[in-house]
Amino acid sequence: MSRQRLTTLAAAGSAGLLIGALGFQYIGGLAPCDLCITQRWPHLAAVIIGIAAFKVPHAVAAILGAVMTAISGLYGVYHTGVERGIFEGPDTCTSNPIGDVSAADLMAQIMSAPLIRCDEVAWDLFGLSMASWNAIISFGLAGIWLLALRAKPE
Repeated sequence: MSRQRLTTLAAAGSAGLLIGALGFQYIGGLAPCDLCITQRWPHLAAVIIGIAAFKVPHAVAAILGAVMTAISGLYGVYHTGVERGIFEGPDTCTSNPIGDVSAADLMAQIMSAPLIRCDEVAWDLFGLSMASWNAIISFGLAGIWLLALRAKPE
């Protein structure tokens, strides 16, 4: 497959993931947590890189695209670990032990806590959460970007 086709495929894959996430959010009613949103930004960058790939040196675009999608994949692995209790998630979107906290401090934490938690799976397919699927697909897209780096121009 040619360099241009692989670049277009990789950028379209990131665009597809973004459209899917927005569909789950706005059509399916599944509000994203902080880590879900964090996983989206590298894909947006990859889409922009895919568009820019026709104007910048191809190697630069392919490497940046691979890095961006791999970053989203790493966030997906981390988020999956948070969901499965392997990693401690960010304080902004997980439930952590209370410890020695005054009633006033506890109430302040409760009132300032977001409604969507990162350590709960909102949807899964074949036992894998959206974060897990993002990781798998993102690493696949990073591979496509690397194939584009080595491919010959059309």
